[in-house]
Amino acid sequence: MTKMKKSAALLFITLFFVIIGSFLSGRIPVAMAMENLKDWFNKENESQMADSDNEEIFIVKIQDKVLIDTPSIPQFPELPRGCEVTSLAMLLQHAGVDVDKMTLAKEVRKNDEPYKQKDGKIYYGHPNDGFVGDMYTYEKRGLGVYHAPIKELAEQYLPGNILDITGSDFSSIKTHLSDDRPVWVITNTTYKKLPSASFQTWQTSSGEIDITYKEHSVLVTGYNEDYVFFNDPYTGQKNTKAPIKDFEAAWVQMGQQAITYLK
Repeated sequence: MTKMKKSAALLFITLFFVIIGSFLSGRIPVAMAMENLKDWFNKENESQMADSDNEEIFIVKIQDKVLIDTPSIPQFPELPRGCEVTSLAMLLQHAGVDVDKMTLAKEVRKNDEPYKQKDGKIYYGHPNDGFVGDMYTYEKRGLGVYHAPIKELAEQYLPGNILDITGSDFSSIKTHLSDDRPVWVITNTTYKKLPSASFQTWQTSSGEIDITYKEHSVLVTGYNEDYVFFNDPYTGQKNTKAPIKDFEAAWVQMGQQAITYLK
């Protein structure tokens, strides 16, 4: 169980006993006690968040629409495969950190496992163990990097204030956007769910993984009822939009990888 879930569970248990205690002491009737507990647990359009270090719980109301003004940085021409560190540079700059994409490209953890094919299988590195291949040119083999090394790198600049929300549902992204904090994500270059033919299976030292060369990273800056907005390092365009249902499906397919920061 994550620290966030543990904190929410502890708060729930505490409130439960406070409410039941109030009932037993005669201060409120049982029906009201249980309704109060239910109202807290099922709050609509609200989300709980926790500081991963001090587990401080706070509430953010999910807005109907959000659009955050965030620096837009192109990955080209220097980093043909550097969408992940470029999106991280945008996130950190919004947080007030003076760092550029080239510095992050140099510092991000690398995965040096060589590429090979044997008995019809592909052997290569796992993106969660470090950047796979060459970031600086398409003339050499390469892919990219996933959330774990990016979170690790971001922590060097904002120690104790980086929140990896990988595995959460899309409402968690909306929660952080509603608190005026953009969110780094892994998606794909089409911003919609890919067919299975777009993936191939790699054997890595960390286990088998399905990989697509359409993997991409952007910085999500907002949403409304129909669209999600993001800064796209591939084009350098600010607040690009894509249908929100398609974007969410692509993000889920790529492992629900997402990172933001705490103020």
